[in-house]
Amino acid sequence: MTSTTARRAVRWPALLVAVLLGAGTACSGSGGDHAADGHSASARPDGTVAASAPADPTGSSATGVPGGDVPAEQALRAVERALREAGSARVESSTVIKGAISLEGKGTIAWRNGFTGVMTLRARSGTAPAVLQQTGTEPLETRYLSDGFYSKPGGGMAAALGDGVWLRYGYEELGKLPGGPGAGFAGQMRDSTPDKAVAALLANEDLRRVGEERVRGRGTTHWVGTVTSTAGSITMRSTVDIWVDDRDLLVKRVERGNSPAGELFQTAYYSDYGIPVSVEAPPAVDTVDFVTLLRNTTPRS
Repeated sequence: MTSTTARRAVRWPALLVAVLLGAGTACSGSGGDHAADGHSASARPDGTVAASAPADPTGSSATGVPGGDVPAEQALRAVERALREAGSARVESSTVIKGAISLEGKGTIAWRNGFTGVMTLRARSGTAPAVLQQTGTEPLETRYLSDGFYSKPGGGMAAALGDGVWLRYGYEELGKLPGGPGAGFAGQMRDSTPDKAVAALLANEDLRRVGEERVRGRGTTHWVGTVTSTAGSITMRSTVDIWVDDRDLLVKRVERGNSPAGELFQTAYYSDYGIPVSVEAPPAVDTVDFVTLLRNTTPRS
């Protein structure tokens, strides 16, 4: 395998993970994508229908679908707690990086003891799929463990490595590569879970309630705010909308901003909270460490 192919092999899996699961960590934007009436510009995104819903008769939900009288911070603190206690969920995600790629992902993730999960990631359109096909990483079967993730390539890369071989991307090792895509990756993965996404919204002062809407047949309360994060000397901002059900659990999340790869729009749906998630590393005999592979295929100066 050439060094160019090897570098692509880490670049695109890292990009896929960051934009599909990276919440606000990979995004920046103006944060000003709001309509003049104070509603989010995504107040009626695809897949939702604005509608009034009956109040929760039990009063158990802090968000209270419709929950109009609950302060934003109090409501979302309850959401953060409920998500933390749930610990796992099924996720479906779609991401568009304008002029670059359109991605889809689905699987199960858990976050009670670090970020773990199993996802299938697939490129649908744009310029990147050609690269993914060349490196044999579409679709990308991926397993996430606390210290790194594993991907099972196909196509040309599978031919180079051997059928059935998995690539291991260790967070610590990736972070040590000069200018590598793994810098800060472990932290990004830890911060990509639903509870951390809500915590990021709570860290900003412009959080507000939009109203009640139905998402995939479920009554929800819609909230919007701006997430600000830093990467080195760069300040990044993105607009985030979330839809929460009467159990204080996240149903949908939409983020708009700018990633290093271009303008980004991401939508994620969550369901089956508390689902068992079992993840095992592939057998060592079937695993190749990516950083070792990269060093072995990079010409020495």
